[in-house]
Amino acid sequence: MAMIRLPGPRLEGEVSVEEALFKRRSKRVYKKEPLTLDELAQLLWAAYGITHPRGFKTTPSAGATYPLVVYVAVGEVEGLGPGVYKYLPEKHSLKLIKREDVREKLYIACLRQRWVLEAPVDMVLAANFERTTRVYGKRGIRYVWMEFGHASQNVYLQATALGLGTVAVAAFYDYLIKEALGIKEDPGYVMPVGRV
Repeated sequence: MAMIRLPGPRLEGEVSVEEALFKRRSKRVYKKEPLTLDELAQLLWAAYGITHPRGFKTTPSAGATYPLVVYVAVGEVEGLGPGVYKYLPEKHSLKLIKREDVREKLYIACLRQRWVLEAPVDMVLAANFERTTRVYGKRGIRYVWMEFGHASQNVYLQATALGLGTVAVAAFYDYLIKEALGIKEDPGYVMPVGRV
């Protein structure tokens, strides 16, 4: 499948961490405008991008096991066709999984929460729990859920800094999310993102 190299992440912005924390809110209504590829790239990097030559990422991870996988269901992004893409942090690239706008399927899987359907992009944070449980046993399950929270907050803060909005959606049928995306990993959050 096709590989799309993303624009590099910006390491300085116009909004401070303090301001982003103050302004962060769950947003469920979005303008009918596409995201830019730069915005999508920045969101993906914030969620789970590489920050160190040894492979460390933007989120803390128990034993640096990094069990999360970030997928994006694209509906409307300038310069990027609709489809399901997997984020490859090591290459800061997207791998096309399927050429299909699956937002309606995600909307149904998410108990018909309309913001999932109406956002130009739905980020899906999923995990391979075994990456962490093989090191930490059953306690690793807790560590993976903590990591979902870390990545989700990064998306919230980056979206806020970019003038975008998001909401962490956790009410969904797991099997329908997996079917819609064509993935094996277990979903933890669906995060619609749009301009507010």
